[in-house]
Amino acid sequence: MNVYQCPAGPLSEEQEEILAQGESLRVERIVSTGQVSPPSFWYDQEEDEWLVLLRGEGRVAYPDGKEDRLLPGDTLFLPAHRKHRVSYTSAQPPAVWLCVFGRMEGKK
Repeated sequence: MNVYQCPAGPLSEEQEEILAQGESLRVERIVSTGQVSPPSFWYDQEEDEWLVLLRGEGRVAYPDGKEDRLLPGDTLFLPAHRKHRVSYTSAQPPAVWLCVFGRMEGKK
């Protein structure tokens, strides 16, 4: 598998693949082509999440109105229960995310 490989056309939904999984850790690749979180939806995850944007552009928004803009190579650490939503993903090129979920120490 090549983590940069993307589907040929636009996707009706994000494409999520579990690349590795253990007792307390999960690694996923997510491909987005313009998909965003619903307007009033906020992720409130039980796990910490560390991610890197491999391709494209994405934005993660928070209830306080702040937003992180991510370009290729940018990383983000979201501690458990940090409410957030995906507010933008590029369609061309597709946004390719590599996400690690679990309990971890990270930049908070």
